[in-house]
Amino acid sequence: MKPIVAIVGRPNVGKSTLFNRITRSRDALVDNFPGVTRDRNHGNACWNDVEFTLVDTGGFAEGDDFADEIRFQVYQAIADADVIILLLDGKAGISPFDREIVDILRIVEKPVFYAVNKIDGAEQEIFLADFYQLGIETLYPISAEHRYGVSDLLDDVVNLRAGFVAKPPEDPISPEDPISKVIRLAVVGRPNVGKSSLINRILGERRLLVSDIPGTTRDAIDSTWEMNGKSYLLVDTAGIRRKGKVHRKLEKFSIIKALRSLDRCDVALIVLDAAEGVTDQDISIAGYAFERGCGCIFLLNKWDLVEKDSKTVKEYYERLTDQAKFLNFAPAMTISALTGLRVRKIFKQVDEVYEQYARRISTGRLNRFLERAIKKNEPSLHHGKRIKYYYAAQISTKPPTIVCFVNYPQAVHFSYKRYLINQLRQETGLVKTPIRIIFRQREGRR
Repeated sequence: MKPIVAIVGRPNVGKSTLFNRITRSRDALVDNFPGVTRDRNHGNACWNDVEFTLVDTGGFAEGDDFADEIRFQVYQAIADADVIILLLDGKAGISPFDREIVDILRIVEKPVFYAVNKIDGAEQEIFLADFYQLGIETLYPISAEHRYGVSDLLDDVVNLRAGFVAKPPEDPISPEDPISKVIRLAVVGRPNVGKSSLINRILGERRLLVSDIPGTTRDAIDSTWEMNGKSYLLVDTAGIRRKGKVHRKLEKFSIIKALRSLDRCDVALIVLDAAEGVTDQDISIAGYAFERGCGCIFLLNKWDLVEKDSKTVKEYYERLTDQAKFLNFAPAMTISALTGLRVRKIFKQVDEVYEQYARRISTGRLNRFLERAIKKNEPSLHHGKRIKYYYAAQISTKPPTIVCFVNYPQAVHFSYKRYLINQLRQETGLVKTPIRIIFRQREGRR
């Protein structure tokens, strides 16, 4: 495990900006009003060839609907951290919350670095004078936005060497490297369907804020999980509402990050509220995952709240299949994040979907299949000439993507493409993954 460095402080002091600066990313949402960050956000960082995990936290304050939960997350981050950075606001000065958190950190038996942010140059270091009232010996003047002083802070952090390990020489990642075997799961759905509750249930801890208030989750938060010797990366995302209902800039950014999480996942866990039934927005979200070529699993959450009889499950599945015909290959499960009903069984489905999602088919087998499929159902004519299928090859996995060379690619009807995909599923057993078939012109032949 890499050492953990946690950034704490009151709202709007620039914690997320510093997090993005150190991790050289834009993983943390940043805005000018307080309270943007709520959950703990983890990121990989490296300074002077020394690697560590950086943790962004919510603002330590009161008066917010989520203040108690955010404080719990801050306390948890402090408990888990090896090193703590308390960030103070050089322009706003000292607040009662600064004094409170300094008192908390005095009794923590871990290295604590006190950084005063928004100090844009040496001429502004005069603002540090007020902060010496807190009884702190060493203050680090920094500007997370403009980089001023950040290198001095990080030099001293990594020079502790307590638990910090120098980064090994970089080697190309082979297909057998364990890092390439991490299965990436994006947990997506409408607001308040139970995405964060599901991840908390899987992890067995209050890793993410949970509330009945829609929009609680704002960032895309990564969490790692291991089960039966396999590693999974779980990405909690903001609830995706219809465009017409999204007006605030922050929510728009949150939804953009949720959609981007689909671009870096292998399997999308599409969470639905079974108590409310299948909605048009659920299908739209499923469509986003399908367009990005993700493996998909439907999770009908809150099944404990549904009045059931022997036909209820079948009726739900039929309704889901009817409304999301384009995802008829995606498995569906009834679960309850609250009670834990069938939550562990999700990973059996994930493993099956991922195995098919990453499978490669030999060129010989593909072409034997193509020959049989064409004999079984002859292609149509195009301007009086038969569409000829010369050969096929798989060009990539995740999802399995097949290129088929033909004389008139633009003339292949979508129904024949669907026929080939269905036949391929029967031939290969790829019944739980999206399959892409691309038709290309064979050069020099018609």
